[in-house]
Amino acid sequence: MKISQPHVIDLTIPLDASIVMWPGVSAPDAETLVTVKHDGFFGRRVSFFEHSGTHFDAPCHFIEGGNSVDQVPVEKLFVPVVVIDISQRIGLDADGVLLPEDIHEFERVNGQIPAGSAVLLRTGWEEFNKDREKYAGADGDLRFPGFGVDAAKILVNDRGVVGLGIDTLGIDSGIARDFPVHLTVSHPKGLWHLENLQNLKRVPAVGAWIFVGVLPLVGGSGSPARVIALVNAS
Repeated sequence: MKISQPHVIDLTIPLDASIVMWPGVSAPDAETLVTVKHDGFFGRRVSFFEHSGTHFDAPCHFIEGGNSVDQVPVEKLFVPVVVIDISQRIGLDADGVLLPEDIHEFERVNGQIPAGSAVLLRTGWEEFNKDREKYAGADGDLRFPGFGVDAAKILVNDRGVVGLGIDTLGIDSGIARDFPVHLTVSHPKGLWHLENLQNLKRVPAVGAWIFVGVLPLVGGSGSPARVIALVNAS
């Protein structure tokens, strides 16, 4: 019997002290506690902000009483995914956002976005995630693309998606300092977010699934996550 192995794509930025962080937040730190040479085994103490690297936002990140990481149902962490690519349209516009017409054009080509799926937005910023100024903007001036509020409302209220993901520091664009998608659209409806994704250019527009390997931190507002896309072998 031949088993068809899906193509596996890692959407995760490796987590270490060099990653681009939200301004003012410390990068992950690792302290070696035991070594093979001295103790017979190797182990470190690792500390990190919950929203470090490729990470998961739970609804309680912005909504008082929202689900924490450990309360997000596991069936919402392995879901079909669609990838909307606006990288060509926005180019290097750090203030570009997903618009309703982007969704309509996507659906004209690929069919309606199914309820229960996650939507990942490729802006092209994954190409800059090792360059802090290009990825996040100059100090004190956050600039990166995101989901527009009107487009997010379509995805959340009309399409019934369970999660939103992006290849930037945040779901909201950098200039949207009041976090309108987080606060008024997605987290209030119980959606999760994935931020700082990479390799979205390798994931097809439709037909893939993602597994979100997030730490079930009790009471956690978020956690670094290993995010893996599974694409059926053709």
